[in-house]
Amino acid sequence: MTSDKTQLAEHESALPLALRSPEFILGAAKPSQFPEDSLVEIAFAGRSNVGKSSAINAICNRRKLARTSKVPGRTQQINFFSLGETARLVDLPGYGFAQVPLAVKKEWEATIHKYLTERTNLIVLVLLMDIRHPLTDLDRQMIKWASDSELPTQVLLTKADKYKRGKIASTVLQVERELESIKGQFGVEPFSSLNFTGVNAMRGQISEWVEGT
Repeated sequence: MTSDKTQLAEHESALPLALRSPEFILGAAKPSQFPEDSLVEIAFAGRSNVGKSSAINAICNRRKLARTSKVPGRTQQINFFSLGETARLVDLPGYGFAQVPLAVKKEWEATIHKYLTERTNLIVLVLLMDIRHPLTDLDRQMIKWASDSELPTQVLLTKADKYKRGKIASTVLQVERELESIKGQFGVEPFSSLNFTGVNAMRGQISEWVEGT
């Protein structure tokens, strides 16, 4: 069986320049802590346990760039990572936060909403959904925010390794058809950080977004 380390090495040659030296910059607990500059940002969002951290690590060819901390509150930050000198990758906290008070949930919903609807640096939202359970109510809320903000959105259907090719294709089509009725620019692709489905495609897409600004 091929190890994770070997798989990362095998995919290193496909890594665009913008993804070769990503570094953690800061974690923001409130909007006043967001970086104050004009660098473009590509944000990743998704429900808790959808595989967002694993997806970011696979795309960036780093095993622990994005990780879940055992320190209380750490995973509720908006984390900013450098992508070269002109762009950033932004890791939004997983929504549907478990084991936190309602007041905290509301505060973080407001912070994420403010980021998605008012952050002028933001050029693309990458929205991750579990391919086995796409378009949950919270996913639809994120899509509404993106639509209202006219924010281009790339949907990644994670854990695609759980399905065979035919089921993957039918699920992608199902999600595409539903999004066709919503105002906005949406793309839908299967993704797996385990067997690297969609990883190189996303690397190329991120490179295009960064270079096109």
